[in-house]
Amino acid sequence: MSKKLIISALLVLSLTGMAMAGETKPLQLALFNPMQMVPETESIGGVSLGLIYTVNKDVTGFSLTILGVNRAKGDVKGVAWGLGNWVDGLFYGWQDGIVNRTGTRFVGLQDGMVNVTQGDLTGAQTGVVNWTDGFVHGAQLSLFNYSVGRFIGAQLGAVNVTKGEFSGAALGIVNYAEGSVKGFQGGIVNSAAEMHGLQLGLVNYTKSLDGIQVGLANYNGNKKPMEFMVFANWSF
Repeated sequence: MSKKLIISALLVLSLTGMAMAGETKPLQLALFNPMQMVPETESIGGVSLGLIYTVNKDVTGFSLTILGVNRAKGDVKGVAWGLGNWVDGLFYGWQDGIVNRTGTRFVGLQDGMVNVTQGDLTGAQTGVVNWTDGFVHGAQLSLFNYSVGRFIGAQLGAVNVTKGEFSGAALGIVNYAEGSVKGFQGGIVNSAAEMHGLQLGLVNYTKSLDGIQVGLANYNGNKKPMEFMVFANWSF
C-alpha cells in the first residue's frame, strides 16, 4: 500500500509540475509558423531554433532563425539571432540581425543593418541606421542615428539627429539637434536649438549659445556678444 501511495504522490506532483509550467516550453523547433513544434500562443524558456519564421509569446534564452525572422509577441530575455528579430514587448539582452525591432523597451545591444526601438533604450545600437522613439541612455553608432526622446550618452555617425534634449557628445559629419544640447558637438556642420558647451566644426549654428563655438563660420542667434564670428564665437 505504501508503494502505491508513493507512486500516486509522485504522479500527482509530476502532473502538478507540468500544469505549473503552463505555456512555457524548453525547446522550439520550427520551419515557419504555423509549422512549428510549440504554438505561437505559448512561451519558450530555453532554446528556439527555426528556419524561416518562428513566432511565440515570451522567449527566455537563445533564439536562432537561420533564414528568416524571430518573432515574439511578448517579451524577450536573452540572445536573438536571425535575419530579422521582431519583439512587440521589451527586450533584455542582445539582438543581432539585418533588421532588429523592439516595441516597448530595450536593454542591452542591438546590432544590425537597421535597429529600431520604439520605446526607451538603455545600452547601445550599432549598425547602418539606428532609430529610437523613447529615452536613450547609452550610445548610437552608425551612418545615420536618429532619436526622438531625451538622449544621454554618445552619438557617433555620419549624420546624427536628436529631437529631444541631448546630454553628451555627438560626433559626425552633420550633427543636428532640435532641442537643447549640453556637452559637445563635433563635425563639419553642427546645429542646435540651444547649445550649452562646445561646438567644433566648419559651420556651427545655434539659436542660443552658452559656451564656445570654434569653426570657420559660427552663428549665435541670441547675438550676445556677437551674432556671427569667424574662427570662434562665445557667450556666457
